[in-house]
Amino acid sequence: MFLGLDSSTQSLTAVIIDPASGAITCQMAVNFGKDLPHFQSPSGFIPDGPHGEVHANPLMWVEALDLLFTRLSSATDLSLIRAIGGSGQQHGSVYLDATFDQRLADLDPTKALSPQVAPALSRATSPIWMDTSTGTECREIARAAGGNKKLCQISGSNATERFTGPQIRRFSKADPLAWSHTARIHLVSSFIASILAGESMPIDFGDGAGMNLLNLADLRWDPRLLEITAPDLAPKLLPPQSATDFRGTISRYFTEKFRLPADCRICPFTGDNPASLVGMGASTPGNVVISLGTSDTLFAAMPDPLTDPNGFGHVFGNPAGGFMSIIVFRNGSLAREALRDALGLDWSAFDKEALSTTKASAGMNLMLPFFGPEITPRFDFEEPFMDFQEEPTPDLEVRALLEGQFLNMRLHSEWMGVKPNRLLLTGGASKNDGIAQVAADVFQTPVERIDVSNSAALGAALIAATAAGHDLATLQETFCRVSGPSLQPDRSLEDLYEDTLDDFSDLLDEMTGVK
Repeated sequence: MFLGLDSSTQSLTAVIIDPASGAITCQMAVNFGKDLPHFQSPSGFIPDGPHGEVHANPLMWVEALDLLFTRLSSATDLSLIRAIGGSGQQHGSVYLDATFDQRLADLDPTKALSPQVAPALSRATSPIWMDTSTGTECREIARAAGGNKKLCQISGSNATERFTGPQIRRFSKADPLAWSHTARIHLVSSFIASILAGESMPIDFGDGAGMNLLNLADLRWDPRLLEITAPDLAPKLLPPQSATDFRGTISRYFTEKFRLPADCRICPFTGDNPASLVGMGASTPGNVVISLGTSDTLFAAMPDPLTDPNGFGHVFGNPAGGFMSIIVFRNGSLAREALRDALGLDWSAFDKEALSTTKASAGMNLMLPFFGPEITPRFDFEEPFMDFQEEPTPDLEVRALLEGQFLNMRLHSEWMGVKPNRLLLTGGASKNDGIAQVAADVFQTPVERIDVSNSAALGAALIAATAAGHDLATLQETFCRVSGPSLQPDRSLEDLYEDTLDDFSDLLDEMTGVK
């Protein structure tokens, strides 16, 4: 049995898998707002932070860990767990003093976990991925690195407000005394892993790349980036490591309190996005995941550390080896809903039957599908722009919107240098056959829908099993299921969409100056 944990923004989730039977034997979660209301974080973070600050109390995550294992030990036999993998919300950081490791080594299983960890915190709260307070620090880091283009070439991303490097810099400037008392910095993922292991665990390549500090060329902390980010930063970080290389065994606290076996191994935990890549069965190049949500997100495995020349996409380490990219498109369902409401339609206008009536117009009518500011490309749009060859009708506008969204994704993922052989759709809109068929046609790639819940926790369990010697491809075939038959692209549209992609790129450049 292998246990995967995911510490997300709102909950801590556990998934236990049994490769021998091919079954998920247990799934369980602690919801921070519902189960730990005394932290006054109904959505998993402290509300109403000033100046764009969004923080969480790291002791909430510690208490959730204690509670989750209490529930797990009542629901299943934890003595069968051979190894534990995990993931955490990316970019969040925890700051600890020089007593942290000794406190972990001395954890008393007869006492609650949180009060024993609390004295080691050199900073009471943890900035998380929603934080936007570090604009000044981003500009300072980018300037010192030789510009965002250079920084992206090294670290995989432009200086980004939610990333850990700028957050570290802001803390070191705002509270030099607390910074001087900080001996160890962990991400959410490595913090949880450390508590389980009873010693500080390294940050893995996947989560570490979300810090603006990791050099993708050698997968080590970049000395220059450490230097320009904060004083004396290097000794506060352990060397990064692969998530599939075991490092340590379970702490005595968990063996005695929850009956986990003393030889249960612990992997370095990774970020939720890299873990989800594994949990969705997309960790090999050629598989592209598109999550259709409030914002749409495209992520995919890459063999080489290529970086986005425009700086819109981000590159992280892939727990299965190699690298992965993630590209976020702000105008996802926000745009689909805005057009639906503006035209007085319902979702049936986006169905396969409705879209089939406009198939003869495929690629003829261009729309820049942005109803507000976009981040890929980065531009303050106010409303969509249409360049139609036909008289606009509601049905044609729906098709143009969807084509524009997927053309934008295709255009802004070409830098990855990986031709997709399968699109895996997830999220609410993925269930719509009409939207899925447009995706298949624009990308000229078969589409499958993912039938995986708790993908990050499942991915973490698969990582642990892989570290123990199981074949990842076989595990993914068993646990990463798709829903229903695949949708095939209409190959007669291949040349048309190649031309349309060029026209879309030209229009985007003409309207914004940003491709």
